[in-house]
Formats: sequence, structure tokens, C-alpha cells
Amino acid sequence: MATMESLIGLVNRIQRACTVLGDHGGEGMSLWEALPSVAVVGGQSSGKSSVLESVVGRDFLPRGSGIVTRRPLVLQLHKIEDGKTEYAEFLHAPKRKFTDFASVRKEIADETDRITGKSKQISNIPIQLSIYSPNVVNLTLIDLPGLTKVAVDGQPESIVEDIENMVRSYVEKPNCIILAISPANQDIATSDAIKLAREVDPSGDRTFGVLTKLDLMDKGTNALDVIEGRSYRLQHPWVGIVNRSQADINKNVDMIAARRKEREYFETSPEYGHLSSRMGAEYLAKLLSRHLETVIRQRIPSIISLINKTIDELNAELDRIGRPIAVDSGAQLYTILELCRAFDRVFKEHLDGGRAGGDRIYGVFDHQLPAALKKLPFDRHLSLKNVQKVVSEADGYQPHLIAPEQGYRRLIDGSISYFKGPAEASVDAVHFILKELVRKSIAETEELKRFPTLQSDIAAAANEALEKFRDDSKRTVLRLVDMESSYLTVEFFRKIHLEGDKNPNANPNNPSGPSGPNNNIDRYADYHFRKIGANVNSYINMVCETLRNSIPKAVVYCQVREAKRSLLNHFYTQVGRREKERLGAMLDEDPQLMEKRTLIAKRLELYKSARDEIDSVAWK
Repeated sequence: MATMESLIGLVNRIQRACTVLGDHGGEGMSLWEALPSVAVVGGQSSGKSSVLESVVGRDFLPRGSGIVTRRPLVLQLHKIEDGKTEYAEFLHAPKRKFTDFASVRKEIADETDRITGKSKQISNIPIQLSIYSPNVVNLTLIDLPGLTKVAVDGQPESIVEDIENMVRSYVEKPNCIILAISPANQDIATSDAIKLAREVDPSGDRTFGVLTKLDLMDKGTNALDVIEGRSYRLQHPWVGIVNRSQADINKNVDMIAARRKEREYFETSPEYGHLSSRMGAEYLAKLLSRHLETVIRQRIPSIISLINKTIDELNAELDRIGRPIAVDSGAQLYTILELCRAFDRVFKEHLDGGRAGGDRIYGVFDHQLPAALKKLPFDRHLSLKNVQKVVSEADGYQPHLIAPEQGYRRLIDGSISYFKGPAEASVDAVHFILKELVRKSIAETEELKRFPTLQSDIAAAANEALEKFRDDSKRTVLRLVDMESSYLTVEFFRKIHLEGDKNPNANPNNPSGPSGPNNNIDRYADYHFRKIGANVNSYINMVCETLRNSIPKAVVYCQVREAKRSLLNHFYTQVGRREKERLGAMLDEDPQLMEKRTLIAKRLELYKSARDEIDSVAWK
């Protein structure tokens, strides 16, 4: 079975390590909070500081009127071998050892002012102090600002509530042992410490009562009713303390002498002599240390359970953000390729429907392209006036004999050229969507988040490939349009010719026609030009339907299909040729992420070490 000193000393070391790593808060219960500690609570001028100095055996706390303790002081006591020099260390100054305790007092005051300024403000940021001495027991005490009832000059009106909320944030925790300090020369019913302890610990299981200033009570009175539990009973015995007098403080009477004087007071006191073995600061320190050891031992199963749960969570978090990268070039190349494949999987899921985005490409073909085709200015191009102009210009000085074939071809070529705009717009629209899906896929690839340089390299390579696919696609769709111009469907016009002219109101062989001889003196009647325009329009509608089906096929083949098949192929070839230094640069991580991984690794090491040490110390 472990000794009390080794178990409490281990808890002290673990709590200190937790503080260094910032593992003392956040969601859920931290390891720091799971480990029991003692919070010292009392009203201003209740003798709280004197009790702490008596327990430590050193005069080291700032003194003065009003609020002196304006930040929590986490005081960890470490017992060392007799004869060794005692010293103190602050967490904010880890490389400096204080052997002069007057300097400790000054450092506490300076560090308090560093956060709160010279004002009467308070802060919940704790000061961490460790004292190593042969005159202490292993113990962690938290000195909290003294409870007050009114704000004085220089303090905000909320100071009373602020202090109480800060104290509550410590004593409400189920693993906190409450050391309630009350002066004996005041009615216990008015004790701020007892009132607060009763609220947060109604059963009294976590509360130890301390009566200070027993020697300052009015003559003929004593505190036996309180100390013996008749006035206010606690689960643990009350302990009486005799503080150093102001005269002793002024004379710099050391705490060891003050302890001796305190023992003599109780041993010779007619009122408290029979309780002398259970009175005084030395007894209080031992009592708290024994109780703390008992509580720690009771909490070991739940502490180990919390540690195991946190280790699992930290391992999962490390897996999520990624383990450290190997330094050899082969492993780095493998990592880069695996990350690229992870990105490629996400990108393909967007295209194939596993993730949102690919449906927008279908929207280009089903909505954008048809809408653009409908807006083409065929009505203007095939108007009576333009048809007449084009056909006449095509005939030149020699009018056509049967049908204006050159006029037809010019009108058809001019109409087909309009299809190039919607075709190119479809290519650009799909290109934009693919670029956006690349950006989203990079952002959604969890494995890539830790490598901003590789993200940029993949984005640049993917966009370069998409540019090439877009150029190929544009050439292809423009070829489709040009194909329609280069060879017309002859059967369409032969069919028109065979159908003949079915207009009953006009006869092209009779210049006078049914409307009289003066209406058709031009070379071509309006009817013929309208008929030409209508025929061309019918042909263009057929071409439009063909291109409406073939353009999406070309775009998908040249852009979407190639993006799925070979988006990063060229990038893979380039990466395979790179030197180790360039591979390492590609895996250059976000400094914040590296810092986070380092902190998680340190916390993981702390928790594993704590589990092993608690197991070995508690049960051997």
C-alpha cells in the first residue's frame, strides 16, 4: 500500500502537469478537476492568510487592508527530506527558485498586478505556486479571495457577487474539500464561509471548519460550543487556530516559533487543554493530508476511468487531425499520393451523386443550354427583308434558275454560326462547376486540412487539368457546329422540293397571279422569300435539336469524364520526380495544427503516465 506522502505527492505532480498543459477546464470534467484538492474559504480579515502561513511554516503571503488576495493562489506543498533547503517555484517563472520568502510575497503581489493592475479588481486566472520544504505535508491548497459584503472605493459594485461566483466555481465541484475559515470572536451564525459551505455541501461531507483568533475572544468567553459541535455540527471535527499577533508579525517572529507558541497556548489553556492534541495549524495540516489521501484512494476507480476515457478521446482526435509524418522521402511520397486519392474520392462523390454538386452539371444541359438556344436571333436573321437581301446578294448578276441554292447555303451557314455561343457557354459553365467542386472537395477532405501547401498544389494542378479539358471540349463542340455547316442534309431539301408549292393564293408561273399584274413585278414574290425563310428555319430547328443532344455528350466526354479519369495524372508524374526537400515542403503543415497536435500528444503522454503512476503507487 502506498504511503500518504507518495500518493498525494503524485497527485500534486499530475495537477501541476495539467496546469502546464492547460488541462484544467473545458467541456466535461478535466483530470485536474477529478483530482481532489482543498479550497480555503473565508471572509475578509477572517485569518485565512495566517492559517495558510501556519500550515506552510513560512511568512510568504501579501498583507494589507481590504482585498489582498485578488487572484486564486493554487499552493502545492511538497515535503522534502530534513536538512534540505526549502524553496518555492512559480509556474509562470519555472526556471527561477525562490529561497527568500519575502521575494515570494513580492512576486505574488507583482503577478497579481500584472493581470489586475494596481486597482482593486479581481481575476479568476490562478497563480500557481509550489513550495518544497521539510516542514510541510504533501497537500494542495487553493487560496481564494475573501468574501465581502460591500464594495469599497475603487471597486466595482459587482465585486461582492464577482468574488462569490469565483469562490463558488471552485467549491461547487464534487471533488473539492472546503476549508471554511471563521473568526472565533464573531458569531458563527454570521460566518460567510459556513453559509456558503452549507449551500454547496449541505451534508457537510466535504467541509472542514476552522476557528481562528481564539486568543482574541472576550475574557470569560470561549468557543467550545462550536469546536465540540454543539453550535454547528460538521461531519469532520472543528479545528481551533491561534494566529500570530500583530506584534509578532511586526517583530518578524518566524512561523516555526509561532507554531511552538500555538502549541503552548492550547496545552496550557484551561478551556482547550483537553483538546490540545486536536488543535493548531500542524494538526490541521496532518488532518487535511490524511483526509485528502483517503478521498484520493476512494476516487481512484473513477479517476482511472476518466483517464482511460480521455486517452481514447485524445487518440481519436490525433487520428482525426493526423499523426506525425515520417521524414523519409518514400513515406512522404506515399502520404502525398494517399492524400491525393482521398481528395479524388471526395471529388468523384460530388460528380456521381454521393455529395451535392454534380447535379448542377445536368442543370446546364437541361435548363441553361435550351434557354440559350431559344434566345438565338433566328427571327431577325430569317426575316423577309434579310432573306431577300442574302438571296439577292448570293445570286449576283445572274439570278438563279430554279432554287436559290447559294442563298440557302448562306442563310444556313449564318444561322448555324449562332450555335457557337451557347456551345461555348455550356463548356464554360461546366468548367466553372468543376472548379467549384475541386475547391469544395479539397475543403471537405479531412486528411488534407493539416497540409495547406499540399491543398494549394492540388488545387493548382486540378485547375490546370480542368483548363486543358475545357480547351479540348471547346474545340470539340465547335467542330460539332462546323460539321453541321460543312455538310447539309440533302434529303431534307429534296423532300421539300417533292412536296411542291401548295400555296393556293400564289402561282410563281403566272406573273399577274390572282391578285393582278401589278403586284408581282419584282424578280421574286414575297411569297418565295418567306418560303425560303421557312425552309431554312425548319432545317435550323432540326440542327438545333441535334446539337442540343450532341453538345452535352461532347462536354461530358471531354470534361467530366476526363476529370473523373485523369484529373491529377500529370500531378502524380511531377510529384514522383520531386526531391525529398520539395516533398517535405508540400507536407508543410499549418503551424496552429502542429501546435495542437503537440499539445494533444503531451496531454496523451500525461494521461498515460498518470494512469501508470496511480496504478503503481495506489496498489503496491
